[in-house]
Amino acid sequence: MHQQFLLQGNIVNIQQCKIYYGEIIVANGVIQSRKINSEKINNDSPYILPGFIDSHVHIESSMLIPSEFARIAVTHGTIATVSDPHEIANVCGMKGVEFMIDNASQVNFKFYFGAPSCVPATNFETAGASLNSSDVEQLLQKPEIHYLSEMMNFPSVLMKDDEVLKKITAAKKLNKPVDGHAPGLQGDKAKQYIEAGISTDHECFTKDEALDKLKYGMKIIIREGSAAKNFDTLIELLIDYPNEIMFCSDDKHPDSLMEGHINKLCKRAIAKGIDIFKVLQAACINPVQHYKLNVGLLNENDPADFVVVNNLEQFKVLKTFINGELVAENDKTLINSVKSNCINNFSIDEIVLNDLKIHINDFSLTDDKLAVIEALDGQLITNKLFVSPLIKDDYFIADVENDILKTVVINRYNKAPVTKAFIKNFSLKRGAIASSVAHDSHNIIAVGADDESLLKAINLIIKEKGGVSCVDESNEKILALPVAGLMSDKDGYKVAAAYTEIDKMAKSLGSTLSSPFMTLSFMALLVIPHLKLSDKGLFDGDSFTFI
Repeated sequence: MHQQFLLQGNIVNIQQCKIYYGEIIVANGVIQSRKINSEKINNDSPYILPGFIDSHVHIESSMLIPSEFARIAVTHGTIATVSDPHEIANVCGMKGVEFMIDNASQVNFKFYFGAPSCVPATNFETAGASLNSSDVEQLLQKPEIHYLSEMMNFPSVLMKDDEVLKKITAAKKLNKPVDGHAPGLQGDKAKQYIEAGISTDHECFTKDEALDKLKYGMKIIIREGSAAKNFDTLIELLIDYPNEIMFCSDDKHPDSLMEGHINKLCKRAIAKGIDIFKVLQAACINPVQHYKLNVGLLNENDPADFVVVNNLEQFKVLKTFINGELVAENDKTLINSVKSNCINNFSIDEIVLNDLKIHINDFSLTDDKLAVIEALDGQLITNKLFVSPLIKDDYFIADVENDILKTVVINRYNKAPVTKAFIKNFSLKRGAIASSVAHDSHNIIAVGADDESLLKAINLIIKEKGGVSCVDESNEKILALPVAGLMSDKDGYKVAAAYTEIDKMAKSLGSTLSSPFMTLSFMALLVIPHLKLSDKGLFDGDSFTFI
């Protein structure tokens, strides 16, 4: 039984757009009463408000298991997440989803998981598992599953594919929301997609696209993650559409999570002059109402889920309460680590140098030029370039001087030929980086300045059966990720520190990307245009065909 306590401060009543000095009494994990002591704000007191919610996140991208993610997130006032276990499902299937639910249940944090809708995401890559409509319906019937996760396969929705529509119908039948994922989709096609029953999108990268989707009744989730950053482009939508906007991180690496979470987005929105109540509506209220979450909103008889912050400009979190329990105070987590078993799917042996070579007869050219992926900092989309190749002894090689590096993908589930291509904007002057976090199928992806470095970085990953690695001619680092090749089972703070070191090493090799490993992980994400690399080949995301 939770202890009864009284808390005084400036109470932020978002729904009534009021702030007043008062007190709340909490008993048995519930707000028993909320009392106004003065209509005026007490400038010497902190502010009490509902906790923050990440409205769309893949916990796996933090490289932390759910229990460790929670330990850090609560220090920033996050009390709940709408979590898509899509990543681990693509590796381990139903067992992966069950792992996430089980681990999450062991800590006092409100995880709301969805049923992954696209496993595999496409037929143009090799995943570790598959979930058909019967599997998805089975998941949706679980009380721990609260919605149908992002429907990435929007072409099949538009084509009324029977298997896809069965998944959407199953969610609608159970009155559970359906999340969307349709970057760039506008006009009649967006209308058709939304009318199929899809209620949100976090993939808008222009204001016009978001306005178009809002027009047809869709809610827009503004994303600011470690790689994809759309906040500055979209935040002004909150001025005119306060009831239709939410905030999310989507994918957030551990070092970034250490720095802040949804509280940072609130701070940035306020700095842009947006009304405090509209900002908190998006951060705290809209997710609860849209996803029907059992999260308190600071009303009497609500679960005692709330945060205490220093002011409504900085949003420095002083205390976080979940179900009436103090879970964080002054940047210190009060949630204990829990032991976890490792689940994985990794079935290949180390590769050899010859696997990485590209003979001039292996690649077709267009007007004597190679198709090259152009990575964009802060974006998931890429550009398609055509570049004159550098050739040595009848082999295409990396052109470090012009920042055209070699990138490869290795199927980690079955022995298969290594797929190879070239990429721009990673800017490595030497060495290589590699990762078994490669959306969405999570095969091994690497980029490097030379084949020897690529080989070393890749084999480090294979030896550990998952991780992120960085090497040069004399140094090597690896952060092992034994849980599905996606997450560590170690203390979250130690994982964040280790990731910070390996990220620093990647940048010391020349990379100017703000998050080179996160950007790398999306270079195999075929459902985002324009040019990507899967374990089956170089893929054109506009025509949905291999080059």
